[in-house]
Amino acid sequence: MPCRARSPSLLFPPLWHELVRVVAPEVPALVDGVRAEIDPVPAGTKTEASPSGPPPEGRVHVAESAAGVEGYYGVEAEGFGEDVLEPPASSMESARATKVQWLGQRPPLNPGVTFGVPWRQGACHPSNTTFTCTADSKDEIPLQSWPTAFWPDGSVKWTSHAIPASATAEESYRITPIDSSDTNIQITDALKVAEGSSIISVETGEISISFRKTGNEIIKEIVNAKGNSVGIEGRLVLLSQDRIYDPDKPDSLVQHHNFSGQISSVEVEQIGPVRAVIAVRGVHVEVPRESGPATKTHQPWIPFIVRFYLYAGSSHIRILHTITYDGGVSDFVRGIGIRFKMPLQEEQAYDRHVRFAGASGGVLAEASQVITGLWKDPGIDVRSAQVQGKPLPSSETWNQELPRASLRWVPAWSDFSLHQLSPDGFTLEKRLREDHPWIKTASGTKSGGVIYVGGANRGGLVIGSRHFWERYPTGIDIRGLGAAQDDTEVTLWLYDPKAGPMDLRPYHDGLGQQGFDDQLDALKITYEDWEPGLGSAYGVARTNEIVVSVTDSTPAGNDFSSISRLIRDPPKLLPTQEAIHLSQAFGTYWSPMSKVSAKGLSTVDERLEFLFQFYQKQVQQRRWYGFWDHGDIMHSYDEDRHTWRYDVGGYAWDNSELSPDLWLWLYFLRTGRADVFNMAEALTRHTGEVDVYHLGRYKGLGTRHGVQHWSDSCKQARISNALYRRFFFYLSGGDERVGELLEETLDTDQKFLVLDPYRKVRKDRETYVPDSHAVEISLGTDWAALAASWLIEYERRGAQWTEAKTKLFRSIEGIGALANGFVTGNATYNPSTGAISPPASDPENNGIVKVSHLSAMFGLFEVAADILQQFPEKANATGFRTAWLDYCTFFNATLEEQETRYGATGWGRLQLRQGHSRLTAYAARELNRPDLAERALEEFGNGDGFRDYGPSTVWKSTPVSKTHALEPVDEAVWVSSNVTALYGLAAIQNLALLVDRTSLET
Repeated sequence: MPCRARSPSLLFPPLWHELVRVVAPEVPALVDGVRAEIDPVPAGTKTEASPSGPPPEGRVHVAESAAGVEGYYGVEAEGFGEDVLEPPASSMESARATKVQWLGQRPPLNPGVTFGVPWRQGACHPSNTTFTCTADSKDEIPLQSWPTAFWPDGSVKWTSHAIPASATAEESYRITPIDSSDTNIQITDALKVAEGSSIISVETGEISISFRKTGNEIIKEIVNAKGNSVGIEGRLVLLSQDRIYDPDKPDSLVQHHNFSGQISSVEVEQIGPVRAVIAVRGVHVEVPRESGPATKTHQPWIPFIVRFYLYAGSSHIRILHTITYDGGVSDFVRGIGIRFKMPLQEEQAYDRHVRFAGASGGVLAEASQVITGLWKDPGIDVRSAQVQGKPLPSSETWNQELPRASLRWVPAWSDFSLHQLSPDGFTLEKRLREDHPWIKTASGTKSGGVIYVGGANRGGLVIGSRHFWERYPTGIDIRGLGAAQDDTEVTLWLYDPKAGPMDLRPYHDGLGQQGFDDQLDALKITYEDWEPGLGSAYGVARTNEIVVSVTDSTPAGNDFSSISRLIRDPPKLLPTQEAIHLSQAFGTYWSPMSKVSAKGLSTVDERLEFLFQFYQKQVQQRRWYGFWDHGDIMHSYDEDRHTWRYDVGGYAWDNSELSPDLWLWLYFLRTGRADVFNMAEALTRHTGEVDVYHLGRYKGLGTRHGVQHWSDSCKQARISNALYRRFFFYLSGGDERVGELLEETLDTDQKFLVLDPYRKVRKDRETYVPDSHAVEISLGTDWAALAASWLIEYERRGAQWTEAKTKLFRSIEGIGALANGFVTGNATYNPSTGAISPPASDPENNGIVKVSHLSAMFGLFEVAADILQQFPEKANATGFRTAWLDYCTFFNATLEEQETRYGATGWGRLQLRQGHSRLTAYAARELNRPDLAERALEEFGNGDGFRDYGPSTVWKSTPVSKTHALEPVDEAVWVSSNVTALYGLAAIQNLALLVDRTSLET
């Protein structure tokens, strides 16, 4: 029978109605007779008979049919109004359509988009399901579909879908799973991909683009709908120098190097009727200088991955540009960009046009040879045509006061340069030729980072970077626009050479620290864990998003603004948060705001909103921007200086400390808002790339919070936790770069043999040698990160999914077998098998207590809850469920209760009581214990008075006076990013666990 949703039930409702009127120090007694209404179908239980056969193996990259990959899914979805639709008349009785809608405002057009959809366990199977897409207009939309995750029973958990471009974007679409035998949909005007020995070509129906498979010319040619070549010789460029110029030492010779991206491989990662993905990999190779003094040859360096996304019917080319830094102490990058040539020789100088976008929709329009404003007027029709970017009329229509022959006296401007060197200012200049001075054209605060270059007759290219001013220093150079014989050259700088070189060296030399004892002593002062050789940027990465839009003519002002908006704010289709929640694909520990009763629940959500808006505003006011910095937040505030502690050791950049990534993603799931999504996405892009190593000895490890994102010597799995990337990966439809980041963490357990995370504090640090079959790990921060990687790889059915499942299950068994379970703290781990055994200090497994307040704060709660949801029988049989629920129950219990249960001391004075209230709430739900629900309420409302937002917190920010700040800023001196993340998680999860739970019945 189909699953039906019934009304939300309240678990201990009086308590939470009190909480949200909040936060009284006295906890009201439970109302007599109130008991938990437990879902009769335990989390993780199959909703219908599991399909036979093993789970599918191997990730799906290619759509195999016009309607999508044959074989999957039926599911129930819920949302606003018509989100829940009647099932189609087919053999799939439980299949229902899921509504997807635009995040934020509906875009002016649809350039082609990919999105993810979740499905409840057991609702459908890949062997007999395909999908259709219907717009609000009832039109059938071509759809390309593929699975990205599976439930343990083999049914589909997440799918990705792509729809082609269209001149208008519908308000919403409905994705309907149907029996694959019922579909005969054929896609006309499908995308076409042809691969030869040296060229890969793609035709979208609007444009064609050809890629070279070798050399340093990535894009051979871009051809528009008119058949005109508008872009050729697309390549990557990189500039560097061997030292920082010191004006006090003017005789020091700085050697410069120019590089071009050399192709190592080109792969068609996905091909289908709607969407194609081309991935180009390589390194940057030095280009010999044509003139000037000879320089020593630089070795190839800075690996890159550039992905090109193309959609049927689209003239837009989406590009994801990823570089990984692998430089040495004498390598200083001074420019990173992508360059195109444009054959405009057939266009007259007065018909060659540029357009520049402002950040707020403004447009600056120029021609190379300007015929307006002259002493002699060519006529209003001629002037109007040039202003609009249209071809100038024939010479017979010109005012004879200005014959065309006289235009030889009008300069043709060849070069334009746009520089955004800070988040607060850009300049735009132009000049006639290389040996002439620059003339100021315009300036402002924030450039849109989007330009058009082309001819009035043949068309051209719109090129832009999504986070142009946020990731300053950026720039755009145009060269040769006015040259009669040469190609015009356009370079989009992701790092502008005008800004000077990057300096990624460690910001200090240790200040005299000698050995671990000094380092631990310094840690107590600046909170920085320093160690020589471990503050290197070698291996960090950055991904930027670029769009090239191909035109047949010079775009009108409104059209150019619309394209610019698409580049700055790419359209995103998403299911409603209600549909995501109902699927349980992101767990059962969050709930959408629309499911909350309006009665009394405003206080918690108002406080959540305050925290989000405060941090959003701090990003803007404190200018948390830059090539490497954009997306991250700061860790702690300096009340005396009225600034965040940007220069104080471990108090500066946050680097995922205590899981702000999870806070923002769960807050997005709760609210469904575009501004929350965008901030969470920026954090995901940053923490997954910049805060983690992707090359070298520490590949797969992340760096603890610090002044530089890589400066702290603590390199740990807790920072690179794959769980932080999971939300964006599935919602985006399986972003390929984020998918790589998920895969990179699978071998993190091998890094315990490379770098011991406990090397400075272990008692046997002088004699300890890692054993390839027995290393010490934390059952909290370490195991949570390892388990997250295994769980995600398993559900994705990746190349290592069987090994991941084996390690996950063996580790579960090992934890369940420990006398004190998670309370043991640390355990012995075998990186080869995943087996967990008692720690070296307790070889007989008598049971020890070693509890850390950080253990559950880096994704352990979420991973354990997912395991209990997806593998309930395994969790029960191994004792894992008991071990986890005991930890949840006793972490915040009284010392007497703790010692009574475990018969041992060692708990100490634990912190983060408020953040751990969600563990108590989870135990309350799972064990059906109202007393724990009451305790969770008190813990959340009152905390421990040390690191929490308690009853005395004044929930407001105040302006900083002019005498204490250069620019107007606000502060909330009581705010800490650690506490914010934990409060946000506790609030959202407690609401879901104790109030908003939806029971399902079959």
